[in-house]
Amino acid sequence: MNILIKLLILIVLSSVCHASENLNVARVSLDEATRQILRESNKRVLGATTEIIDGREVHIIKVLTPDGRIQHYKIDAETGASIS
Repeated sequence: MNILIKLLILIVLSSVCHASENLNVARVSLDEATRQILRESNKRVLGATTEIIDGREVHIIKVLTPDGRIQHYKIDAETGASIS
């Protein structure tokens, strides 16, 4: 009986550990993505939103550059990588 309980506990704990491997905790918030763009140079944010593009969450940040141009940056919400 004692071995059966230990085996059951081992199975439960290994399932919990395995489930936590699949959790994605490295997400980038819209605020973090916006700050990332602002750190690159002297730009003014005109707007920011999050959309689903091709099945993935993408932060779209609209900025005004120092020379007066408008640029749109797309940041993958899962990785924080810039999307061209």
